[in-house]
Amino acid sequence: MKIYTIGGFSEVGKNMCAVEVGNEIVIFDMGLYLPKLLRYNEEGDPRELTTSECPIIGSPYTIEILKTLVRDKEIKLKNKFIPLTSNDIYKVSDNLKLEFINITHSTVQTVLCALHTREGIFLYANDFKFDNHPSIGKPPNYEKLEQLGNIGVKAVVLDSLNSKKEMRTPSEKVARELLKDVMLGVNTKNNVIVITTFSSHIPRLKSIIEFGKHLNRKIVFLGRSLHKYVSAAEKLNIVNFKDDIELVGFSNRVKKRLSQIEKDRKSYIIVCTGNQGEPGSILSRMSKSDLPWKFQDGDIVIFSCKTIPTPETIANREILERRLKQEKVRIFTEIHVSGHLAREDHRDFINLIKPQHIIPAHGDIDKLSGLAELAVEMGYKFGKTVHVTQNNSILEI
Repeated sequence: MKIYTIGGFSEVGKNMCAVEVGNEIVIFDMGLYLPKLLRYNEEGDPRELTTSECPIIGSPYTIEILKTLVRDKEIKLKNKFIPLTSNDIYKVSDNLKLEFINITHSTVQTVLCALHTREGIFLYANDFKFDNHPSIGKPPNYEKLEQLGNIGVKAVVLDSLNSKKEMRTPSEKVARELLKDVMLGVNTKNNVIVITTFSSHIPRLKSIIEFGKHLNRKIVFLGRSLHKYVSAAEKLNIVNFKDDIELVGFSNRVKKRLSQIEKDRKSYIIVCTGNQGEPGSILSRMSKSDLPWKFQDGDIVIFSCKTIPTPETIANREILERRLKQEKVRIFTEIHVSGHLAREDHRDFINLIKPQHIIPAHGDIDKLSGLAELAVEMGYKFGKTVHVTQNNSILEI
């Protein structure tokens, strides 16, 4: 078994790896693009797939997001779309079977990928946490993970983002309480409430809507990304938001609606894109008055997220918050819990699946080394059974 560590092994994000067994290669994730085997809804540009005729396998929600992207970008794909539900198995070839295992993260229908090969099981385990009390969907399938461990996991590529946080990552219900405390506990009587979070974080959006209804405010979602993810979840009956919100995706409609909201701002909650300070996002443009909007003294902006730890994103958020402070906006940051497992979750996961080899991923050298240190503490041998690699490396086991 050869494992190609292509992206996400020298930095946070850009995750991509490939597994070669015999004369067959399976790619998991595709960096900034959509993966060929889609674990969960990761936004990107599907043009990368136009040169390949491989089947595109993903959860029903992920496939629905991909269809929307293809339609919006007017791209023609020859590929067959294969929606695979969690805890089901798909026969990729005579020698390979792909199994999706239900897990929890910051979006819906997230799975871990188990590739069953003649050399053993390869487990792709990036971007997940253990949440026993998810607000949407089922808890992690611990029973299946334990079964895989008993069968024998040859290698696991494992999310190391929070490997140095000596804790267990809290449940989404903790973030829900943080959000409730701010939305219902702060005096917002005469001001607008603006909330930004990850557009794919459907469980968080559900909580925002619930508390917004308690405030008897009109709830308006602004931004194409929010429109895409919410519409896909609605279409698949994952949620039913349409009776409680107004969903505005396109630029001309966003401008018109903001102009109307500003005249009666105290009656509204705006949920918009821009949680990472992206320059073209709705919140960023609102802060610069590039849209028909002017923040006022005492307006509320809630960042229900954490800043992704990359230099560009950190800088973008700092610039955005500086502009908001100049307008005397009240800012609430990190109303959030992580979607990634922490050190003690790593320990439990490793004990559950008992892999022969551990390959830390989704981080820089510091984060990868943090997970490797834990593995060594648990009896693995550095360089022999736990492998800290870099992008564009080949590991043969």
